[in-house]
Amino acid sequence: MRKISSILAAALLLLAACGPKEKTAERGLHPDWTYNSVVYEVNVRQYSPEGTFEGVRRELPRLKELGVDVLWLMPMYRIGEEERKGTLGSYYAISDYTKVNPEFGTMEDFQALLDEAHSLGLKVILDWVANQTAPDHVWMTTRPADYYERDEQGNAVYEYDWTDTRSLNYENEAVWAAQDSCMRFWLEKGVDGFRCDAAGEVPAKFWKAILPQMKKDYPDIYLLAEAEKPELTDPAETFDANYGWELHHILNDVAQGKKTVADIKAWVEKAAQTVNPAEFILMFTSNHDENSWAGTEFERMGAAAEACQVICFTLPKSQPLVYTGQEIGLDRRLQFFEKDPIGDWSANAHTEFFRKLIAMRHDNAGALSAGERGGEIVYLDGVPESVLAFSREAQGNKVIVLANMSAGPAELSLDLGASFTDAFSSEACGPEYKVTLEPWGYRVLAAKNL
Repeated sequence: MRKISSILAAALLLLAACGPKEKTAERGLHPDWTYNSVVYEVNVRQYSPEGTFEGVRRELPRLKELGVDVLWLMPMYRIGEEERKGTLGSYYAISDYTKVNPEFGTMEDFQALLDEAHSLGLKVILDWVANQTAPDHVWMTTRPADYYERDEQGNAVYEYDWTDTRSLNYENEAVWAAQDSCMRFWLEKGVDGFRCDAAGEVPAKFWKAILPQMKKDYPDIYLLAEAEKPELTDPAETFDANYGWELHHILNDVAQGKKTVADIKAWVEKAAQTVNPAEFILMFTSNHDENSWAGTEFERMGAAAEACQVICFTLPKSQPLVYTGQEIGLDRRLQFFEKDPIGDWSANAHTEFFRKLIAMRHDNAGALSAGERGGEIVYLDGVPESVLAFSREAQGNKVIVLANMSAGPAELSLDLGASFTDAFSSEACGPEYKVTLEPWGYRVLAAKNL
C-alpha cells in the first residue's frame, strides 16, 4: 500500500493552524474533571418513545440528579442504507461522519442537547467508529479506492459478521488525516471527547499520529479506547482510558461460580504490571454489547450484580460506567436494529443504589480517583476466601471495601484502626468492626482527615 506521509503532515499542520489558539494550555496526565467522573452510556434510539435527541434532552435533569458526570452518546451519525441490518440499522455502520442520523433529529437538535448538558455541568463524549464505515459511506465514491481494504477482486471487505460495514485501509495515511478532520469537526462544536469503538482493531500508529496534537489543541478532552492493548495505555500518547473487558468476564464467572476472588486479585496484579500506572480502566457490569447480545447483568450475574458494580466503582484505575436503564433495574435486552424504547424511568430501589454508589465515589475522590491520583490497593488479612476485602487510601481519605463473592454468608471481625462511616447506610462504625455479610453482600466504609 502506498504511503503518503506528506499529505498527512500537510493536513495536520493546516488543521493545527486553523485550530483554537486559546486551547493550547499545558496538559497534565488527564483533564482534572476526569479523575473521579462516572460515565453514563446513552442509547439514544431506545431512550424515549420517539428515540430522538430531544428525548434525551428531557432526561438531563434526572441524570444530573443521579450524579453521573459524562454522557457517552452511542453513534448518532447518519447510518448507511446498503446491506442495512434490521429495519433501522446499526449505529456502527456510518454513511457520513459529519451528519447526524435524521432518525434522532437535526444538527440543531443535537446542539441543543449538547448545550443543555453543558449548562448542567455534564460532559458529552461521542462514540467514534474509526475501524469501518457503511458500504455506502460518502468516502466510497468521493475518495480513492485505496481508502478501503480490498480483496484480490477489488471488492471492499468487512470483518467478522459485520456485513453492513467495510473496513478502512490504515496503510493509507490519507485515511488518518480524514479521520482527524472529522473528529475535529465535532470538537469544534464543543463535544468533550470520544469513546473510540474497536480502537484496538485500528493500528496503534494511527492513534499515536493524531491524538497527541489533538490533545494539545483541545487539552480538556477525554479519550476512551475500546481496547485492552498496553501500547494504547499511555495518556501522553494516546488514550485516557482503556476497557476492562477481561475483568468484566471474570466478574461474570465469579457470579456464576466458575471463578473466585483469587481470579479478581490476579487480574488486579496483571493490570498493575501491564497497564500504564496513569491509565484509567473502564469498568462495568453492562453496556450496549453485553445487554443486547450476552444479556442483562441480572441474567449474567444474578444476585451478585450489585456487589460486582461496587467492585467496578472502587478498584484501582477504575473509571466506572452505567449503561442506559441500569439505574432503574432494566431487566430485558434492548433490541439493536429496531425501535425498543424504555417506557418508564420512575425511580426505584435500583435508582437509590446507584445514587448512593455514585455519591460514594464522588465523596471519596482522594482514595478512589482513577489513574495516578488514587490510592493503591491493600488487601485485608483474616477474612474468608470468598470475601474481596481491600482498602485504598490517599490524601487523608481511606475507603474499605468488603464484598462477599459467594452464595453463602460470611462473618468478619476486623480492627479498622479508626472510625468509619458506612457509605450506604451512613452508620458510624469501628474501630472494632464485626459484620455478617449476606450472600453477595457488601459494605463500603469511608473515613476522612486521617
